[in-house]
Amino acid sequence: MPALVWRYKPNHPEYVEPAMLNIRIHQRALASVFTAALLSAGCATVNLETHVAQTADQALELAGNEDNIETAQAYLLRIASRFQDQGNHVAARTLLQSSQLAQPAADLGNQKLLLAMASAKALEDESWAEALAAELTPSTFIEYPADLMARAANLQADTYDLAGKPMPAAMTLILLAQTDNTADAQQIHNRIWSLLEKVPGTELSSASAEAIGYEAQGWLELANLVRTAETGIDEQGRLIRGWQNNWPGHPAAQILPSELQLIATLADSRPEKIALALPLQGPLATAGKAIRDGFLAAYYLDDTADRGKTDIRIFDTAGTSFSELYKQLSEQDIDLIVGPLEKEALAGLGSMNTLPVPALGLNYLPADTKPADGLYQFGLSAEDEARQIADRLAAEQLRQVLVLIPGGEWGDRVEAALLKRMASHEGVALDIERFYREDNLRAVTADLLGITVSRDRAIQVERTIGMNVEFEPRRRQDAEAIVMVAEPTVARQFKPLFAFYFGGDLPVYSPSIIYEGAPAPSRDRDLNGVIFTDIPWVLGDDNELRTRATENLSGTRGQPGRLFAMGADAWHLSKRLPLLKQVKSASISGQTGVLTMTPEGSIHREQLWAQFRNGAPELIPEPVTEEGEMEGAQEEAQPLSE
Repeated sequence: MPALVWRYKPNHPEYVEPAMLNIRIHQRALASVFTAALLSAGCATVNLETHVAQTADQALELAGNEDNIETAQAYLLRIASRFQDQGNHVAARTLLQSSQLAQPAADLGNQKLLLAMASAKALEDESWAEALAAELTPSTFIEYPADLMARAANLQADTYDLAGKPMPAAMTLILLAQTDNTADAQQIHNRIWSLLEKVPGTELSSASAEAIGYEAQGWLELANLVRTAETGIDEQGRLIRGWQNNWPGHPAAQILPSELQLIATLADSRPEKIALALPLQGPLATAGKAIRDGFLAAYYLDDTADRGKTDIRIFDTAGTSFSELYKQLSEQDIDLIVGPLEKEALAGLGSMNTLPVPALGLNYLPADTKPADGLYQFGLSAEDEARQIADRLAAEQLRQVLVLIPGGEWGDRVEAALLKRMASHEGVALDIERFYREDNLRAVTADLLGITVSRDRAIQVERTIGMNVEFEPRRRQDAEAIVMVAEPTVARQFKPLFAFYFGGDLPVYSPSIIYEGAPAPSRDRDLNGVIFTDIPWVLGDDNELRTRATENLSGTRGQPGRLFAMGADAWHLSKRLPLLKQVKSASISGQTGVLTMTPEGSIHREQLWAQFRNGAPELIPEPVTEEGEMEGAQEEAQPLSE
């Protein structure tokens, strides 16, 4: 487009409109000049000591026009603090990381550091925390005034922790405990201990050898004692009490961290009179007997059990009212009831407000049910396995999956748990096919993989054009994996059908229901490639309990074996319920997995992972991390022995 000639020619229609445009443009330019001049004049007269900027950009602009650098920096710090008070840590970070505060004046450096640590913590900004941690030493907080010292120390510990440096974080709080006699000692000691638990073993040993100062040496010796390889909780209790005797004047000996208090007193607080209430007749007799045998086997192999004090009484719940049985037991000298196994009986306990005698139920209440105070819940939850599958899918960046789940109430619970956990990872089930054993599994698979839709589309095309066309069906291309919840006889049919319907390249994930519990290569070759989760009793290394049980007892393989393992874990849980309840980080490495407890008293399990290769399961590493790195990825898979 040719440039306009900005000339005014009266009575010349061709140039009338450009002349009008020219007048408007000049007016706008003039207005801009005046506006800039006014702003420039205004900046010179703004009092930064009282002015409140509404945005980070506005604050930076005003500070940039201030000749006195220290005044400008003080203004930015005041506005950053105001943003933090409003919960706007993103705006505060913009100011604190700006070039104008890159080199704060000597009197402002500590203020900037304090504000920066607060926003880094609020935003969980790990990279910023790492940069800040490089400027710190454990004693930095001592430079602050007395009224800010505790806040500075705690923020400093938070920053170190966020930066992945738990050791200097713990050292910071150890110093705080020495310098601030008004602080809550129990709270500080709990935090010191939680940080020391995060320190890698080699770093802990090295720090212990180099520690200076009575308090630091005592803490590190305590951490090393409890960390001793293969030390069980009972042995830990003995070591803690021994440490207290050796360090009587140490602050932690006088006020142990809450977790260590529980461990140290565990032997004194464990139940001595236990009622084992299980169905030993009727349809649940096999399960009840397997749990009973596992419970007793674990008890007799437990060297820490006091045979002279422990009294285990067994009650058959088949054909009886558990509510009546519980009432009778609560009137006796019973410390803990292990049971019931039946869901209906457990629901009866769950409806109570408080249990006079604590109970370890061997099943789970519905997810939306609030349990009674004193009721714990433990079982081989299919929902736990569904959640672990969802976690693994997310860790391996598999967001869009196809799902096969049996029909019925059990399948409903598995589906609900799987979808809820997948949603928390932003995963989605593209299609869910519910099936029954008698269904046409070919049709179910074709529907799942989109083959049926593809065929219907081809038929519609033929009808539209009135002639036959050559057609090869295609599976849906948006799926990244398949979750297959199916027992072995059904799974052995589904897996080859995935390949037949062009889905053989999709990874398949399953819960333990897919595996019968003992290697059967001739039958399980069709399951090759399937990744599944199962309990350590089935997949883990040999241990004394499993070896002796296999040699001397029947029914320790397959599903009865899993229930035997559950009974064994019920014994170990019975001794540690208060510990798991009160210490969030506490766990037990059991026969059914790593056991932890929710605040509501439900036991959750983390199991092992295996993959079928040549018809037999082989252990595989834990899922990849969020950064996409597989823990132990370089380790070879370990074949399971027959």
